[in-house]
Amino acid sequence: MAIRKKNDPAAQTPARRGTLVAQLSGPVRAFLSTEAGSVGLLLAAVVVALAWANSPWSDSYASLWATDASFSVGGASLSMDLGHWVSDGLMAMFFFVIGLEVRYEISVGVLTSRQRVVVPALAGIGGMLIPVLLYLAIAPGGEARQGWGVVIGTDTAFMLGALAIVGPRFVTQLRVFLLAITVIDDIVAVAVIGFVFSETIHLKPLLVALTLCVALSGLTRLGVWRASPYVLIVLALWLATFEAGLHASIAGMIGGLLIPAQLPARQAVERAARLFRAFRQSPRADVGLSARRGLKRAVSVNERLQTVLHPWTSYFIVPVFALASAGVDLRGGVLSDALTSKVTWAVIIGLVLGKLLGIGGGALLPARFGLGKLPRGVGPGHVLGGGVLSGIGFTVSLLIVGLAFEDPVLRAQATVGVLMAAVLSTVLGWVSFRLAAVLRGETDADLPRTLDRPVDPATDHVKGPVDAPLTLVEYGDYECPFCAHATGVAQELRQRFGDRLRYVYRHLPLPDVHPNAELAARAAIAADTQGRFWQMHDLLFTHQHELEIDDIVGYAAQAGLDVEIFLRDLESEETAARIRADVASAEASGASGAPTFFIGDRRHTGPSDAATLARELEASVADVGSR
Repeated sequence: MAIRKKNDPAAQTPARRGTLVAQLSGPVRAFLSTEAGSVGLLLAAVVVALAWANSPWSDSYASLWATDASFSVGGASLSMDLGHWVSDGLMAMFFFVIGLEVRYEISVGVLTSRQRVVVPALAGIGGMLIPVLLYLAIAPGGEARQGWGVVIGTDTAFMLGALAIVGPRFVTQLRVFLLAITVIDDIVAVAVIGFVFSETIHLKPLLVALTLCVALSGLTRLGVWRASPYVLIVLALWLATFEAGLHASIAGMIGGLLIPAQLPARQAVERAARLFRAFRQSPRADVGLSARRGLKRAVSVNERLQTVLHPWTSYFIVPVFALASAGVDLRGGVLSDALTSKVTWAVIIGLVLGKLLGIGGGALLPARFGLGKLPRGVGPGHVLGGGVLSGIGFTVSLLIVGLAFEDPVLRAQATVGVLMAAVLSTVLGWVSFRLAAVLRGETDADLPRTLDRPVDPATDHVKGPVDAPLTLVEYGDYECPFCAHATGVAQELRQRFGDRLRYVYRHLPLPDVHPNAELAARAAIAADTQGRFWQMHDLLFTHQHELEIDDIVGYAAQAGLDVEIFLRDLESEETAARIRADVASAEASGASGAPTFFIGDRRHTGPSDAATLARELEASVADVGSR
């Protein structure tokens, strides 16, 4: 086994598993990483709940969640047992965060364009209808038929965690595609919980809740940027919904959907940058407070609330809910009875087979008939594997189990079905991805080999004549030592070929590997707006171990830039969008690390020394001439 040295020209900094996500918006990136990262706590909570419920101390498990807890202010009080505080209180916050995420995706995220919505929407609908039909076809009559809602939802955290373990190595587009599908079934699942499984509806509190929804919408129209008024109205909405007899989850979802999301306005970003620079020059408390307000106003209330609340829901609320809901006492023949129960198998088949057929058919058939397209890099085998993993219904499924069944026997059987479906979905998901690799060639080794986006001198960084017959494209990372070596290779090739070669640099920052790479890429693009890209490019590689913000501002001055304009462009959304476009192009082109070279429009594999690249460049001319 050869050991690759740091100065080996064939060396490359590989992206970590699934980390090519710089093309995504910040909230989506944070969502994916937080959801997948919380799976360990979720699994631990499930294990603890099952062990506790089947131990000699099982009575203490049941009595804990039956403990009354009350909250009172003056003469008003609200009292529930701990189990209901978790399902009606904490889970309302969980669905509030889901509502925020859905509103963001509809406004500025993955669901903004019709072409990107059609296939996930149809897959999401199919992923709910087919499981429900299978459940109703298998489940016996009576109370058991009320459990059809158990097979609707997908646990996003569990599903993304399982995908990271058993899925293909580079799965960004697949993860975003599955996220879009879960957005659809989250909305329907909450509607089912809120309306189907609610108790008697009381009119006066319902009217109060509707009035609060109008008030929440009014805050948006008035341009209120502080988060506290929104939070207070959502809390009041939760209380009104609870008193009205609706399940509190619907208050959370509606509250989140009514809080606006938009991209930062350029004017607001520039104002925040000016205030921040003022604080750097005069670090006083009042100036710092103004800078903090300016930064908050530049970011939508929706994104700020997601940033604060999402870690709490993923790392605390969902594990606590799992601890409260997954503790089924399997002793005394309960497990053996569940394994022979039609309810258990209706849940398993509905979730595992139903999600596979519903999502698979709902995605592949519309794509086949031209109603929409699968994301680039997502193949039919990937869709089927993701459909199987979507059978992990855990969080929403267990919540509906508790609402749908009064009979403790049916509740235990359905819970066993949910847990078994999670295990089977994970195993069958692994099998699906392996079969896709073997039968369809959908493997990591078979990454795309063609440059996804043709070179465009209007947007690309090009050195050399734009109409040169030879083209060398590099995807690089300013903090990568191998990329720094590659700059010397590129210079040697330009000296060798002269005006016959155009060299194109595209950005592939790997923030999970190099924490300052994305900031450095922003700096290069900001310098490009003043015609100083290549000067900044060379400075960044020369000082790649010194890429903090203060260092970069110094390089801007050294390159002769107007520093005020540079700082403004450094933080602009246009700059971030150019990086995202380059990284999206890198992933769609099969670039799995930095540096990655393309000879013309074909991805280069093998050593990246000057001699090898020169031979490939010459061969590319011969290939063109022989066509």
